[in-house]
Amino acid sequence: MANPNILVVYYSAYGHIFEMAKAVAEGAKRAGANVKIAKVPEFEAARKAMSAQEAYVKAQEAQKDIPEATHDDLKWADGIIWGVPTRYGVMPAQMKQFLDTAGALWASGALEGKPTAVFTSTGSIHGGQETTLLTTLVALLHFGMIYVGLPYGENPEQLTAEGIGGTPYGASTLAGPDGSRMPDEREKTMAARLGERVARIAAALKANR
Repeated sequence: MANPNILVVYYSAYGHIFEMAKAVAEGAKRAGANVKIAKVPEFEAARKAMSAQEAYVKAQEAQKDIPEATHDDLKWADGIIWGVPTRYGVMPAQMKQFLDTAGALWASGALEGKPTAVFTSTGSIHGGQETTLLTTLVALLHFGMIYVGLPYGENPEQLTAEGIGGTPYGASTLAGPDGSRMPDEREKTMAARLGERVARIAAALKANR
């Protein structure tokens, strides 16, 4: 099968989603994909408001070499995996604006038929992981994309009673109440599997066009 182009596009204020994005990318590469990681631009107002927070400053410094996502990146990709942190149970405004400005791609159908998936992060177990994943799905369906989940059969870690991320709707991680918890190996393993799954599906679809 042809090697697919996979875009991992994300927004990350404190680095949790960035860490998950790298794991997703590794999984897609494992499936033979050409992978690009790109970040959604930060709002200047948000940058100013959070610049006094050491964790935010360190996370932004760690991401300084990641290019900002463009609409051309979306057109280049055969599959797109979105890193969407939770803000009050839904996607953050930064991600919403990026999608809102892609109206020309919606109008032309440029993203129709491309497999897609979402991964997220919350501070607590009940902080909105599932609502963020499911409400983000709504926007992606408007673009005509094919949503890819994370099945239980491939991810037995989801069946634990422990406080970790992982849902059938997409990969996820818990940041903890103070944001100090970074993704553990189980969460990154599930993220990698999501990347691999989207890449495999994108390759099959590309080969049959």
